[in-house]
Amino acid sequence: MRIDILTLFPEMCENYLSESIIGRARAGGFVQINCHNIRDFTTDKHRRVDDKAYGGGFGMVMQAQPIYDCVMSVLGLQNGAKPRLIYMSPQGKLLTQNLVKELAAEPRLILLCGHYEGVDRRVLDELAFEEISVGDYVVTGGELPALILADAVARLQDGVLPSPEAYTDESHFSGLLEEPKYTRPEVWRDRKVPDVLISGHHGNIEKWREEQRLGVTREKRPDMVGG
Repeated sequence: MRIDILTLFPEMCENYLSESIIGRARAGGFVQINCHNIRDFTTDKHRRVDDKAYGGGFGMVMQAQPIYDCVMSVLGLQNGAKPRLIYMSPQGKLLTQNLVKELAAEPRLILLCGHYEGVDRRVLDELAFEEISVGDYVVTGGELPALILADAVARLQDGVLPSPEAYTDESHFSGLLEEPKYTRPEVWRDRKVPDVLISGHHGNIEKWREEQRLGVTREKRPDMVGG
């Protein structure tokens, strides 16, 4: 899979994407993630990519042309399937694990990070961007949401995690939240690991895990199990 992130702050994105599991996945060739600076496509000598909004109002709006030219440049870097174009926006559909699984099956994604008061609507319409939100709140720019989406999608690619069980057993993948986790020491501040987990009885352990998943989901997210 190839993911291209269009941003005003490529270094911010690279710092995160070069570390830990995603950094190793990129180095190992299991996923290709590239960051592109939209400022490289402005014709303004001061590298400005924004201007005042028509109609007045607070803040600046990112201009259509630099974004358009950046997308066209990225499209020309690789032949093959047309990428899915996504604008990270609080107005978009919510990013869920089911949507992550859908996006993970795509060969290419282009993620556009807005900033300031957003981007000129015309470029979104011209290029048929779909909008995706990471939650019902607003952050300073689209970089953090794009990194969340890229991370969630990349970790589902073959070879990124040790085995499919590394993500299929996690919260949301199967429609339930994960069971509690424990590690050494067996007793910490008078709190003991549940006996079943150190019993060695795999059938009982799996039964306990299933019961805990359902119980945790009912307690913390009753909307996921119908009450």
